[in-house]
Amino acid sequence: MDINIFNAKYLRKTNPYFFATVRQAPDVEQARARLLQLADRMEARSRFSDDTHLNEVGQDALTRNRVRDCAAVLRSLVKPDSEKIAGFSVTRALWDIARHRPRPELSPAFYAEIFYLCKGLDGQGPRRALDSIHLTPIKASGRDAARMRSRQLDDLWSEVDRYMESYPLGLDEEAIRRRLHRREHILRQLGADLDSWFDWRWQVGNIIRELEPLEKLVRLSEAERQALKLAREHQLPFGITPYYLSLMDDDPGGRDASIRAQVLPPLDYVKGILAVEDHSRLDFMGEEDTSPFDLITRRYPAICILKPYNTCPQICVYCQRNWEIDEVMAPGAFAGMDRIKEAINWIRDHPSIQEVLITGGDPLAMGNEVLAEILNRVAAIPTVERIRIGTRTLVTMPMRFTEGLTALIARHRRPGRREIAVMTHVQHPYEITPEMVEAVNRLRLKGIPVYNQLVYTFFISRRFEASALRRHLRLSGIDPYYTFNTKGKDETIGYRVPIARLIQEQQEEARLLPGLGRTDEAVFNVPRQGKNYLRAREYRNLLAILPNGARVYEFLSWEKKISQHTTTHVNEDVPILDYLERLKGIGESVSDYESIWYYY
Repeated sequence: MDINIFNAKYLRKTNPYFFATVRQAPDVEQARARLLQLADRMEARSRFSDDTHLNEVGQDALTRNRVRDCAAVLRSLVKPDSEKIAGFSVTRALWDIARHRPRPELSPAFYAEIFYLCKGLDGQGPRRALDSIHLTPIKASGRDAARMRSRQLDDLWSEVDRYMESYPLGLDEEAIRRRLHRREHILRQLGADLDSWFDWRWQVGNIIRELEPLEKLVRLSEAERQALKLAREHQLPFGITPYYLSLMDDDPGGRDASIRAQVLPPLDYVKGILAVEDHSRLDFMGEEDTSPFDLITRRYPAICILKPYNTCPQICVYCQRNWEIDEVMAPGAFAGMDRIKEAINWIRDHPSIQEVLITGGDPLAMGNEVLAEILNRVAAIPTVERIRIGTRTLVTMPMRFTEGLTALIARHRRPGRREIAVMTHVQHPYEITPEMVEAVNRLRLKGIPVYNQLVYTFFISRRFEASALRRHLRLSGIDPYYTFNTKGKDETIGYRVPIARLIQEQQEEARLLPGLGRTDEAVFNVPRQGKNYLRAREYRNLLAILPNGARVYEFLSWEKKISQHTTTHVNEDVPILDYLERLKGIGESVSDYESIWYYY
């Protein structure tokens, strides 16, 4: 895909009917009316299979659905209310383009969005979903039809499997060997032995926090070195456990790209954080507005969050709570037992709360004695039916899950009365190791389920990459639970992908997995409100395409149908063309993703 082709001239040339209709309008308001009429006309035409033009382009259910979706999008884009909220008029931009008026601020990414919208309205556009290629119509019936269908399914899965097998897995024998060598190197440098390595307290005591010791343990790129140097000069929180460091390869930027991206802050992120004067702005989810009591967050009727420990053994770059974490394993991160008791008493005073998520920070960075007291007190509340523990130590420090810890957690399980579960965050198949699988198995053998919350970043967004993760999570004993759209923070732009890509992934890739392999739900977290389920179009509106090609969405609250007083959240997304160009830069075939334009 050559981005230079997307300009006003190309748009008018490839969509003459569309722009001729707009050009005839004497003013913007008339252009708006004509665009609405055009949307109605194109949608109505798509319903009739005997239409000559649509027969030529291949009339079928996919075409009709695409025309319908594009017509709905066009109607939304030209609404005066949409323009007011977004602060930009797509109608005027289209009118100016039609009348050959210069709009230098419009980017190729903007023109690309309009190009694909016009093609979709006309019943055209790319059709690259694998199942639409392999699962072609069958004219036979009975057993013959079933056998032909079965062959098609074999061919389809063969291609899906080829994609998934192309991604590195931490359980592969070669990966295990590489990491054994990495572990030996780290132990030599730190003057330790294997007994120390498998002691989680040693891991915590030897967290790498600065650039100089890190460079002795792993090879860094110049960009990684510069970014980390700047981050530490300005005391941005940073830390990596020796175990997680052993998961990195000797050559940066290859198989371990996702692992490095978790903990090594890129330069644009560091500069973005340093440019923020009011650090409360980093609280994307507005947790200060959803905290009815100290250490408590509550957004839903029957569950609350309890945060007893405000740090982690390792800092994820795009952490939701980076705004309140001072340093890895910072002194004073423990809230203190008196404050924790008061918070637990508050939960007791609210019997509508049936579930408590203990998170932070990472509560499993605390010792067993303190953790046991907290769990004992929460479990003593008669109305609490489920306790969840949010932790990434399964990935960053799996040796934390000793027999003692798993027994401590399992002590509070009461079949039929109370469930206790572990929520973790595995980000890539390359993070799955024998040590992690063993830790998960210890929990499962004691009846403790483990669930995964994936953050859908650029580094897990290639075709079937997230599906490969789900596949191996299930085999490791972890249930996929949520796939979160990366939060719309300016400083994390290097991690974000278009919402359309996550919806495309769910519908074209995840849905091809067996049911138990795709149990997660794709969500967008709305500040101060909570989860917005991306499978439901009724909970979001596409308001505009900005000059830079970014889609502007209005997200509605989950309370929409149960409250008369709900607020909305307006979010500027990542331009699709920019994302595709970035994929192209790492060697991906952009044509494999081209149906992304039609996921709104």
